[in-house]
Amino acid sequence: MGEFNYRDILGKNEKIFLTGHTGFKGTWLTLLLEEMGHEVVGFSLEAAPNSLFDRLGRQGFVNETIGDIRDINKLNAAMKTSKPSIVIHLAAQALVLGSYKDPRGTFEINAQGTANVLDASFSVGTVNVIGAITTDKVYKNQESQHAYVETDPLEGGSDPYSASKVASEAAISVWKKITDVSGGPRIVTLRSGNVIGGGDFSENRLIPDLVRGYLSGINVEVRNPQSTRPWMHVLDSLVGYLLAIDLSAKTSVHNTFNFAPLEESISVQHVINIALEEWPEMFKVKPHKNPKQYPEADLLNLNPSKAVEYLSWKPKWDQDSSIRSSINWWKKHYTQEINPDRLCKDEILRVLKNA
Repeated sequence: MGEFNYRDILGKNEKIFLTGHTGFKGTWLTLLLEEMGHEVVGFSLEAAPNSLFDRLGRQGFVNETIGDIRDINKLNAAMKTSKPSIVIHLAAQALVLGSYKDPRGTFEINAQGTANVLDASFSVGTVNVIGAITTDKVYKNQESQHAYVETDPLEGGSDPYSASKVASEAAISVWKKITDVSGGPRIVTLRSGNVIGGGDFSENRLIPDLVRGYLSGINVEVRNPQSTRPWMHVLDSLVGYLLAIDLSAKTSVHNTFNFAPLEESISVQHVINIALEEWPEMFKVKPHKNPKQYPEADLLNLNPSKAVEYLSWKPKWDQDSSIRSSINWWKKHYTQEINPDRLCKDEILRVLKNA
């Protein structure tokens, strides 16, 4: 990024309404925005026990409403009270396996919930731009080495989560047209690869599962060791989101951006191998007894060239260093008893100082 100062993204002292602020990415994004000097207004469910938000004791640190994005009245009230200039929509049911257990709820949260956030953002009258986060799993997956670009076709995929996110993309597309026809905030669609980083303790995600294996001493079941994903550090993804929102705030163009590693996706087994190099005593793995119980894509690659060209975005961590950073965050926390707040802020300052 040369001499570009990340602290200049979004201007100065913006009020940002963030849905999903108690989640893993939401907690990291709140810390990042605060360090950049912006005011965060949160709207989210209660934080899960042992989540990063919980570990940091973040409750009450920002103006927040504990609520469900399916509750349009509560969402409208929070939006009208806070009068934000920017909305970033992260709240979601984000787990593939969880979507199999509650497909209807997944659609209600990801599709109707997105429509609610967009509608509330339009009705308040102060919002200039909306960053709507979806996923790399919205693309029609042909199980090939093709790295998906923003103009590739979208399809529901083989799981309820992916399908619900395509439905949310349909809502985003409609509200973009509403802006074009009758005016309203500009909307940028943001799709990211598999985001990893310190503090993620979500169920049925690889690195959190490895951490739980260390804590419990129980062998970790690995479903599909040869499956590939574009693994990326959470801060690389979040900085990309902010750059895209900043561009949309300064232009009259809606947009869509992919954020992913610059190199080809790597396998689950590769992640495990790196984790064992960094923390040999961390865990032991064993094959999953029924790996195909819930179908998931085997191959997934994402092309971030558009973000590189139009946003001058470039990841600070490649996939190997993203994995090492994530593993060492937990290792330092548990074996050296380093405070998680310090661990997060050290990495945020590394980004903001262009180290």
